[in-house]
Amino acid sequence: MESTTSSPQPPPSDALEAFPQKSMEPADIVVLVLYFLFVLAVGLWSTVRTKRDTVKGYFLAGGDMVWWPVGASLFASNVGSGHFIGLAGSGAAVGISVAAYELNGLFSVLMLAWIFLPIYIAGQVTTMPEYLRRRFGGSRIPITLAVLYLFIYIFTKISVDMYAGAIFIQQSLHLDLYLAIVGLLAVTALYTVAGGLAAVIYTDALQTVIMLIGAFILMGYSFAAVGGMEGLKDQYFLALASNRSENSSCGLPREDAFHIFRDPLTSDLPWPGILFGMSIPSLWYWCTDQVIVQRSLAAKNLSHAKGGSLMAAYLKVLPLFLMVFPGMVSRILFPDQVACAHPDICQRVCSNPSGCSDIAYPKLVLELLPTGLRGLMMAVMVAALMSSLTSIFNSASTIFTMDLTRRSPQAKWSLS
Repeated sequence: MESTTSSPQPPPSDALEAFPQKSMEPADIVVLVLYFLFVLAVGLWSTVRTKRDTVKGYFLAGGDMVWWPVGASLFASNVGSGHFIGLAGSGAAVGISVAAYELNGLFSVLMLAWIFLPIYIAGQVTTMPEYLRRRFGGSRIPITLAVLYLFIYIFTKISVDMYAGAIFIQQSLHLDLYLAIVGLLAVTALYTVAGGLAAVIYTDALQTVIMLIGAFILMGYSFAAVGGMEGLKDQYFLALASNRSENSSCGLPREDAFHIFRDPLTSDLPWPGILFGMSIPSLWYWCTDQVIVQRSLAAKNLSHAKGGSLMAAYLKVLPLFLMVFPGMVSRILFPDQVACAHPDICQRVCSNPSGCSDIAYPKLVLELLPTGLRGLMMAVMVAALMSSLTSIFNSASTIFTMDLTRRSPQAKWSLS
């Protein structure tokens, strides 16, 4: 289906140019600056509002959070810049099957609220290693788990989010990569250290709103550019790089691109793996990971914790529409870059001979959106990055303080 003349169309782009060499316009800069000021204001407001001189006040936000900021923080902590880059890139490369990870998490977060949280709340714990210590006694297993959590946070979560965010920041702002990262870390650390979990949860709620508004806008522009869902289904299978070898299957769209449950023997993501194999790490993440559990423990009671989990479960439906489908649209609009099939060409396009599908989302933002909205989407990507980083920093500091450096029984109740 051909898009109408009124549909937004991307400007012409060099076949080997990953991103347009255009600077942020003044309107984009204004939007980005307003975003940073707003986030700092919310973070500083939360530091004044919350009592932070006790462990519960600092690490559990005083146990006074209602359901909606808890649910927003669960979603924002889970959806980092890696989601925008990775889900869109996977959608461009193989179709919608990657959304199975998000839909699987929908059920796991409900298990957290109805099965695991009542146990955690009854045990009056702050961290997962502390629960193991109270449940089984001893110190070796809790300390081992605490060290393992810190290792995972530093070498997997933080590194992945920083990489994904750096792709977008470097190409859109044309700033020195390390300078941009240091600046983001400084702003993130400022309100995370000063305000504790309360500041993190309130800023997560703000950033969730920003992420959803920006992502919905880009989704609308994306579908308009290809003529809606029918246009996406028709044109996706025709999105081939012009430099692809005719006698090679490399770079061809998968025939089952619009199927989540795929062949159990020959597909890239077999359905038994989705139902059984994927559920195990999903259960670990949503029900025992410190970042997720800590937000639920900050709720004022179990009812509000369940409400937060329900809200997060509803929001987990959205990545398919806000990230995966736009990634597939990006392949249609920019096949020579996003769907490049020759290692040498891919190396020239994105410095990755294995493929360039990871540029799908930032490519859409920088080439499809008008001035002003590019700044909004820049704020969305920064919000996704900062929300994940603040969550990880806060939870890692909680584990380090409570499980590795706790000095005395009195330290459990006072930070003084």
